[in-house]
Amino acid sequence: MTLAQIANALGLALLTQEQDLTQITPSAGYTSDMLSCVMSGAPQKSLWITLQAHVNIVAVAALLELSAVIITEGAAVDAATIAKANEKNVILFSTPLSTFEVAGRLWELGLRAG
Repeated sequence: MTLAQIANALGLALLTQEQDLTQITPSAGYTSDMLSCVMSGAPQKSLWITLQAHVNIVAVAALLELSAVIITEGAAVDAATIAKANEKNVILFSTPLSTFEVAGRLWELGLRAG
């Protein structure tokens, strides 16, 4: 399943610059709000689901070469975080859905843990 299909199925809002999301296929899903847990547990190319919305998520996502980050519960993402994500080529999505609901929907769509 591609990021385009996931974004469409979940009604995600793309926060970063436009990219061809049909060419990106996440390897797995990972959910955590603790950056250290993500750094030690998220598989490369996975899709990270988090409530965190600060600039440090960009550094972690870039380091692990994640497919994208879904920021849940409508958490506000400031312009500096979006700018840094664009600079590092990290895709950020936003949704008003809870982390639990996003993870459940992704599971229903067939995305699994790595």
